[in-house]
Amino acid sequence: MPEYVTVAKVADVPSGERIVVEVKERYIAIFNVGGTYYAIEDVCTHDDGPLAEGELHEFEIECPRHGARFDIRTGKALSMPATQDVERFDVRVEGDDLQILI
Repeated sequence: MPEYVTVAKVADVPSGERIVVEVKERYIAIFNVGGTYYAIEDVCTHDDGPLAEGELHEFEIECPRHGARFDIRTGKALSMPATQDVERFDVRVEGDDLQILI
């Protein structure tokens, strides 16, 4: 059963920044866009590249390896060569803690 897990402090992810955390043997990228947090698995579905190392264009992260783009709000694959969505996770703020549902 999924549960919320504390993964960082709010101060660890200032607006416009991102971090990668390991939770339950998975790497999760957490983004702060204008004070709203988004979390996706940090693995490109095309070739397992590290998505968080890519360029963020508004709500689209571009894989640094081959340029596939994903929507960080939904995990949806937006461009080739990726054809499968990446998993996304609900994020909530509890006090000073960032938590994801995993």
